[in-house]
Amino acid sequence: MKFSYSLRSRSHSAVHDSHYRNEVLMPQSCWANMPPELLRDVISRIEASEGAWPARKHVVACSGVCRSWRAITKEIVKTPQLSGKLTFPISLRQPGPRDFLIQCFIKRDRATSTYHLYLGLTATLSESGKFLLAARKLRRPTCTDYIISLDAEDMSRGSNRYIGKLRSNFLGTKFTIYDSQPPCSGAIASTSRAGRRVGSKQVSPRVPAGSYVVAHIAYELNVLGTRGPRRMQCLMDAVPASAMEAGGSAPTPIECPLSSLDSLATLPHFGSKSGVIETSFFSGPIINSNWKEGPLLLKNKAPRWHEQLQCWCLNFRGRVTVPSVKNFQLVAATEPTQPATQSDHDKVILQFGKVGKDMFTMDYRYPLSAFQAFAICLSSFDTKLACE
Repeated sequence: MKFSYSLRSRSHSAVHDSHYRNEVLMPQSCWANMPPELLRDVISRIEASEGAWPARKHVVACSGVCRSWRAITKEIVKTPQLSGKLTFPISLRQPGPRDFLIQCFIKRDRATSTYHLYLGLTATLSESGKFLLAARKLRRPTCTDYIISLDAEDMSRGSNRYIGKLRSNFLGTKFTIYDSQPPCSGAIASTSRAGRRVGSKQVSPRVPAGSYVVAHIAYELNVLGTRGPRRMQCLMDAVPASAMEAGGSAPTPIECPLSSLDSLATLPHFGSKSGVIETSFFSGPIINSNWKEGPLLLKNKAPRWHEQLQCWCLNFRGRVTVPSVKNFQLVAATEPTQPATQSDHDKVILQFGKVGKDMFTMDYRYPLSAFQAFAICLSSFDTKLACE
């Protein structure tokens, strides 16, 4: 009994200690002495041949051999914006590709109020996928929190797997997305009580206890009580509006402060300043004299009324099959005072829709990251009596 307990204890601490073992022990192995030119060629061939999960786990395994393998692997593996692939956990904070949508799906568990995000592994929609993120809904007297974690089994804010959270107001009409790490250099942690990280004393000293505002989401109030689709907009505090222009770029984190989380394989399910912008959404148009230098504004694409089906419709290109008030597509607003138009059809940045009782698709692209897209979609799950 004593022996089995020690094995369990070691397995739980292996993830947290792996970085230190790699730094101290693994560089002494014979693999660390491989000529750099040969090593680079080997890892490049593996990276090029293993384009999708689960085979892509071999690329991740290369980064765990030793320090020199790790450095070259991280150098060869490109960001999702360039490669369209999610390889390491830091990829979940990096913008997606410009030219196509990364196809994911969300599973909801009503009994536990949890939501799991998966990367789709096949072109056809199926329930099998690669686990990416998990969220747990926490109801409070004045708001609702969605805690987002890299681990489906550990979703506490005091955990080193905590990645951020989504917080709503009392009516469920306005939301704020907080990131546990700075989304860009020079980002300032929120000093408000709402953004403060609870239980931070339980986190390793190497993990900052800050909470950084990355976006605000607002749903338009339905004061007349008329039936119709929801209307929403997202102010991406961490993404400049200029990112959508030719030559523009969105903040792309390169290093994850918690080095032991650099590899997706280590997780259980895997083998400019950014301040708070006070804006009264929908109380009037958002006016900014230097709009292109301000944050990116996203608006839901207006659906059209289908006379034969007698319902509001959007073209999800087969990715959504069940009508729901939660379904939406987000596009970049060309001007702050103008709604998204039909001409923006091919520029969908995020689309979310229902395909089953507790299953939803989530497809995103540049300049959003998987974490930001997931948090925006979580806002659609919250009850909004004032909007419907």
